[in-house]
Parts: sequence; structure tokens; C-alpha cells
Amino acid sequence: MKVLYVASEALPFKASGGLGDVAGSLPQALRKRLIGARVVMPLYDTISQELKDSMTFITSISVPVAWRRQYCGIFEAKANGVIYYLIDNQYYFKRDGLYGYYDDAERFAFFSRAVLEIIPHIDFKPDIIHCNDWQTALTPVYYSCIYANQPGYENIKTVFTIHNIQYQGTYGMQLIPEVVGIPDSASNLLEYGGDCNYMKGAIECADKVTTVSPSYANEILDPWYSHGLDIILNQRSWKLSGILNGIDTVLYNPETDPDIVKNYSSEDFAKKKPASKKVLQETFNLPVRKDVPLIGMVSRLVGHKGLDLVKAVLDELLATTDVQFVVLGSGEWQYENFFREIAAKYPDKMGLELGFIPSLSKKIYAGSDMFLMPSKSEPCGLSQMIALRYGSIPIVRETGGLRDSIQDSGDGEGNGFSFSSYNAHDMLFTIKRAIEGYQNTKGWNILVKRAMECDNSWGKSANEYIKLYKSLL
Repeated sequence: MKVLYVASEALPFKASGGLGDVAGSLPQALRKRLIGARVVMPLYDTISQELKDSMTFITSISVPVAWRRQYCGIFEAKANGVIYYLIDNQYYFKRDGLYGYYDDAERFAFFSRAVLEIIPHIDFKPDIIHCNDWQTALTPVYYSCIYANQPGYENIKTVFTIHNIQYQGTYGMQLIPEVVGIPDSASNLLEYGGDCNYMKGAIECADKVTTVSPSYANEILDPWYSHGLDIILNQRSWKLSGILNGIDTVLYNPETDPDIVKNYSSEDFAKKKPASKKVLQETFNLPVRKDVPLIGMVSRLVGHKGLDLVKAVLDELLATTDVQFVVLGSGEWQYENFFREIAAKYPDKMGLELGFIPSLSKKIYAGSDMFLMPSKSEPCGLSQMIALRYGSIPIVRETGGLRDSIQDSGDGEGNGFSFSSYNAHDMLFTIKRAIEGYQNTKGWNILVKRAMECDNSWGKSANEYIKLYKSLL
């Protein structure tokens, strides 16, 4: 079986978020299971020179963009055992960032079509083309409308994964003849609510549509979560399913992590993990105490991460409870300012670092006793799985991937603490339940061991994708 994995970003070349992690990890896991998996992505100007030097030029072709044709260079590189194809066009990709430009619709229409145009030139005819998010959503549309019956393209199946339904690639209908360039008779595939919607086209045309957790697949059928796409998703629900993402268990491994002060495992954490807590307390100028529960947060400081719940009750928590709280992240001014004020008010209980420092995030995972993720919506979430790996017990709201990966330990068998309704005092009650549990050292250590031994590796996810691919073939 051959899978061509299509993404607008992928590690180790370029990533701005979770999609880049997935596109860097899942193809590796597929290859370890004897699936021929290769990745195609844009050749961004900001990819490091060292990585550019590792690329080999294959050939150049021209790619149709509606009524015109554009240069397309095809480069090949190998990383972590996986072959990557990088699509070069300096007009579209010689930019400082990945997204956010006035012509993103045209840039990714070009890329989506280039994915299909390069197939005769790369000695790799895929059985499955697996596309991700709106930037690649036109690939299944182009395949269905233009390529399916062309020689050399027969019997390819397409899969489309929604990582975040909020971003759909929605533009005016005039874009279809000017940029997309599919036959007029097929324009209804992209039309949705009077607009041209790239993601809607993929939902129509792909053979299977997946999301990054089973719960998110159910949630996006509801208008509360769907950002308007619930009508078409309910009509096509027979092709929709959810597969939970994994994490890189080599990168996030407390037994070997060079960013933490003392390595530890699920067998010896009780002796060795406290050293990381001491370092974390010192880093944030908090009193060094073994007995006080320390809650960590590593998050973008934006509304859908549940920050309004934290804003409503954090003052009350710190005023009435013997606890420490550290936050790493950046985002909306209102939340940054709030955390600054609380840190100034409770310097012995609250530590804050605005920004994102990967090495510090790992110190928080290793040094905290609990990890707070009260998200309003969370397609998958990786932080809660990383926290489990480091023995920091997640406190989460039951939504999306948080519901699928964290089970409340109230029954003596779970791996964290959870609450269901989006309510600040429900969250506060759950935090206090966790703090109460922390006082029982023997019981807490059993919970931490169980958390650290959870399997959230990509191997588990890859097996689910292989089942999905086989069902199509």
C-alpha cells in the first residue's frame, strides 16, 4: 500500500502547530508498519538552509491555476526514514510566514493541484492521497473533477482530515473561475452558503473524512462546534470518523529528555521527579516546597482554550487554597494582562512566562503535579498526552480529544480529573478534587504511575489509519 500524505507544513522542515507535528510523525509510524508513506508540502523560503542543502532537484513542470500556468519545481529530501517532496514556486512561497496572505486562496489552489501534477514525475503512484485541512482541500476536488479518469491516475482513493474546522478556506464565488479552475458544472461542489468553501469541497469529494479524535467527529455534527459546516457534515456523516492523534514518544520521554534536570521513569518517579519540581519553583521564583501541589499550564492564551474560566476563578483559588500555579504562553492581550496582574498579586503562588520556550514547556510538564486544560473546544490536544507521559496529572474539560484521552480517576481507574459543563466553578471544584487527591501520597503515586504508562504513541494511531486505508482499498 502506498500513501501520499499531503500537508501545508511538516516537521522537520516547517511547522506552525499541531498539523506539522502530525505530518512529521504519522508517516514515520506508517513506514514502521510496512506502509509506503511519503509526504508532499510547499518549499517555503524560511526552511533552514541546512535542510535546503539536503534536497535533490527532480524536475520542473508547469501547473494549471485556472486559466494560467505556473512554474513548479519538484525537490526530494529524506528525513527520519521518510521521503518528502517539496513543491517550489517562489512567487507563492518566498514569504516570511506560512499563512495569512491576501492570496492564500491562490497559493494553496496551486499547491493542491501540484500534488496531482507531480505524480507522473516522482516514481510513486499512491493508492491513497491523504490531505489535511483547508490548504489541501482542493486536491480531492481536482482528483474527482479532472484526474480520476486520466491514464496513470486510476483507482486512487482520497482521505481528508479536519484538524480544526474553524478554518475552512472560505472566499467569494468569483474565485472558482479565476483561481480554482474546475468545470462550471462542478462549481456546486465548492458552493456553500453563497461562498466558495474549500473544506466543503473536500467533504463532498473525498472517499473518507476524518478528524483528529472520535469525540470531535461527533461534535462537529453540532452547530455549536461546526462553524457552519454541520449541514454538509450531517449529509455526509457516513464517510466521517475520528482517529486520536498520538505524540512523539522519543521527543517527549522523561527517561531521556535532556531538558529536564533528572531523568525518571514510571518506576522511580517518586524519588526523581521532585528534582524537576524544585527547579521549576526556582525558575519562577516560587517558594521551594515539596508538599504544595503545583499546577501547570502551557497554552496559547486565547478564548477557546478555556481562559475565561480560569480568569473567573483563579483569584479565588489562589486566595483560598495552598497551591502554586505556573503559566507559559502568549496570545490575547486581555489574558496576558490578567495573568500579569495575578502574578503581581500572588508572587509566592503564581509564576508567569509570556511567550513560548520549548525547553521551558518540558520543565513545566516534568515539574508540575497537575496540568490544566479547560478548553471550550479541542479537536485533539497534545499537551494532555505529554503531561501524562511526564506524570503531571491532567485536569480537563470533557471535549474533543480531551474526552477521548483523559478519564476521570474518581472510579479509581482513570488517568486524570475531568468536568463536563463549560462552567468556571465546575472547573474549580474539579481542581480542588485533584488537590484533595494529591494529599493522599500513596493513592496519588498509583495515579501518576498509571498516567505515565498510558499508550499515546503514534503506533496506536497509525494502526487505526491503516484499517481506514484498507477499508477503502
